[in-house]
Amino acid sequence: MNTEKKLTYTESFEELQAIVKKMENADVSVDDLLDQIKRASELIKICKEKLTSTEKEVENIIQKEV
Repeated sequence: MNTEKKLTYTESFEELQAIVKKMENADVSVDDLLDQIKRASELIKICKEKLTSTEKEVENIIQKEV
């Protein structure tokens, strides 16, 4: 992943949706396809990590309340 600011889940998901929409509409050239797939993979990883982290935090909060 590049050194740009850390993306939020929402930013990552929105960018991922835009990439998927381009692919569905065939708006991605063959030359750009690989780059778009790599970026989508990075975004999926970010989203997955955020969801996992949030799930663990929620579980910790629930455990403290029980």
